[in-house]
Order: sequence, then structure tokens, then C-alpha cells
Amino acid sequence: MAENTKQTSEKAASAASDVLRDPKASTEDKQAAGSALSQKAPKADAGE
Repeated sequence: MAENTKQTSEKAASAASDVLRDPKASTEDKQAAGSALSQKAPKADAGE
């Protein structure tokens, strides 16, 4: 199976985070936002 190299941008990840924090967001919106965040590259560890 091929590795998925696509990643969510900082701007899209921020918008997805806002959706997840919105109590009025629909379940479908929250599922899409969670999917986007799961494809976000982890931040580099500042201690390394």
C-alpha cells in the first residue's frame, strides 16, 4: 500500500480546530474536521 504524503495546511487545520470547538457544528462537520486534523503533520519537538 502506498504511503499518503498529503498533509493538511496550517490554515485548514486551524479552521478544523475551530469547527471541533463549535458546540453548534454538526456531526458531519466535526467528522470532516477530525479527518483533516488526522492528516496534519506533527509539530517539530522544540526540545530536539
